[in-house]
Amino acid sequence: MLRTRLLRASCNLNTSFPRFTTASELYSHIRSITAEGGDYTVRNFVGVIEDISVNSSLVETELFPRGALEFYTKKNMGWSYTQEESDQWLLPERGGAQGDYRDGMQEKIANVVACLKAEPRSKRAIVPIPFSSEGSKTVDWTNQGQTKCCRELHLYIEDGQLKCTGILRMQNASIFPKNIHFFATLLDEVGKELKLPVGEYTHWITNLCHDRSAISC
Repeated sequence: MLRTRLLRASCNLNTSFPRFTTASELYSHIRSITAEGGDYTVRNFVGVIEDISVNSSLVETELFPRGALEFYTKKNMGWSYTQEESDQWLLPERGGAQGDYRDGMQEKIANVVACLKAEPRSKRAIVPIPFSSEGSKTVDWTNQGQTKCCRELHLYIEDGQLKCTGILRMQNASIFPKNIHFFATLLDEVGKELKLPVGEYTHWITNLCHDRSAISC
């Protein structure tokens, strides 16, 4: 009797990582585990956000009120914004050059959409963010514009949903609200282009600190 082996489409091991219903829950957690402050560093933190919708990823804080979050997301998405918005919201303590991801962002998003439309099983749908205009051969650790906090977003289709894993060199917990609102908006745009619902998001951080008082962050 012939037996046909059923091949599974995928196996996602993120089920073993801490899970959070919303970005607000993850934010509270990483603020708590880094509460010692200063240069205290948590290494290799991984957390999964189950609802990464834009509305659920609006985490307002004293540093990042709604207006600031929406401005920085516009900026990082490569969308237009006014000088008045920039004057009101742009501050070095909100991330500076390390958190400026806008260069070529719309082209990178278009590439991801084209990739997943052409081959829904592709493992090449990435948004790289390491450098603005130079290549990795010119890497300079003293240049904040080259030492971006987020390095790559890996997008993939699984269980009929658009999912994502973000790889971060550094995450100041205080800056997380800005990052996650931008990531959620990007995923929402890609999901709409692909006509797919957005599923869970996995947040992988090599160095996690409380705020920007950490050394050489």
